[in-house]
Amino acid sequence: MILHEKISAQLPEWRERIKSLVKEHGDVKVDDVTIGQVIGGMRDIKSLLTDVSFVDPAHGILFRGMSIPELLKKLPKARGGKMPMVGGLYYLLMVGEVPTKEQALEVEIEWAMRASVPDYVFKMLRAMPKETHPMTLFSQAVLALQNNSAFAQRYHTMSKDVYWEVALEDSLDLTAKLPMIAAYIYRMKYFDESGKPRYNPRQDYGMNFARMMKVSDKKGYADLMRQYFIIHSDHESGNVSAHAMHLVGSALSDPFRSFSAALNGLAGPLHGLANQESLAWLLEVKEKFGGIPSREDLRQFAWDTLNGGRVIPGYGHGVLRVVDPRFTAQMQFAKAHFPEDDMIRLADLVYEVVPEVLKEQGKAKDPAPNVDAVSGTLQYHYGVREFQFYTVLFGISRALGVTANYVWARALGMPIERPKSMTTKMLEGAVAEARQPA
Repeated sequence: MILHEKISAQLPEWRERIKSLVKEHGDVKVDDVTIGQVIGGMRDIKSLLTDVSFVDPAHGILFRGMSIPELLKKLPKARGGKMPMVGGLYYLLMVGEVPTKEQALEVEIEWAMRASVPDYVFKMLRAMPKETHPMTLFSQAVLALQNNSAFAQRYHTMSKDVYWEVALEDSLDLTAKLPMIAAYIYRMKYFDESGKPRYNPRQDYGMNFARMMKVSDKKGYADLMRQYFIIHSDHESGNVSAHAMHLVGSALSDPFRSFSAALNGLAGPLHGLANQESLAWLLEVKEKFGGIPSREDLRQFAWDTLNGGRVIPGYGHGVLRVVDPRFTAQMQFAKAHFPEDDMIRLADLVYEVVPEVLKEQGKAKDPAPNVDAVSGTLQYHYGVREFQFYTVLFGISRALGVTANYVWARALGMPIERPKSMTTKMLEGAVAEARQPA
């Protein structure tokens, strides 16, 4: 297997680097923690290790050091499409090198061989109440797959040095099956279909998903999903879904149990709901004005939103201080494929007006659009208008990054995560001590 071969060749050097840092430089301080960070969700505390991705305030998300524009340009393109193969992105995340077309295709072939989903998973999904949230169904399906986890089955008989190898097996199995499971949930829940989708080994990951979804006759959906899966795949290790996967995995829970936990975190409104809220706000604007408003009308509506105690979703970012390159990539896709779409024209007008309003208000550190400002709008154009399902799409994509992190955490022998807690009285005591005269 190409991923196993490439990772195995790198491991001796990586393990030596980590061993040296811990043994020879373990007492070097890299950050100070404040009471505000302790109480405020541990924000910005430098306490996680990942080489898979990094959010650069000036350049956006970097995957193995590469920006979004670089990725979309350099990764091998899918046959018949303008966007890269998702298998090429997975190779990059796992190996740290841009693959050749042949290497990317090897990953795609691995997925095709592993895409089959056991019948009991579909039976379980059909048994759930009709009103069950699609993210609940998705998480349950992932957890049901755990029955066949190689990591769980071999845990008591394998040495620590090979944890990563079995984790890679599970990660490939998991990521291979997600498009089929997600498409089945979509067709079952919203169209009352029970037929199992089929994975075509002659088609790539993105094309298979687009075909199994059966969402639209419009051209370009496969390319959209290739791009979507790539740009949403990872976001450092500190966001809730990535951290949940890392935390649960640090207890040596297998990738299926760990990713189910990640999905449950992603389902939280503060993590995976922004794309829905952004689209809902755009639809509210369109309904209010019966179409695309004038610049001044939109400006006033934005102020009315803010003065009413609401936020304008999709604008602002905890780290970025520039326009999110993921937003730019999606807008470029939309303008290339359907520039006359009213919702895209409206999103473009919002991009021109809202940052100015937010700057005048003065509360937003970063008033630029983020990835969620337009991602739901592109799905809406292609007919995927079931808002609750958007987070499932996010989940398929996020699996690519968090499983790559999981494999490397096992390869480098990362320990169980166990931060230390403090009481409120301890913090108050620290404040009193800090205020004592020198």
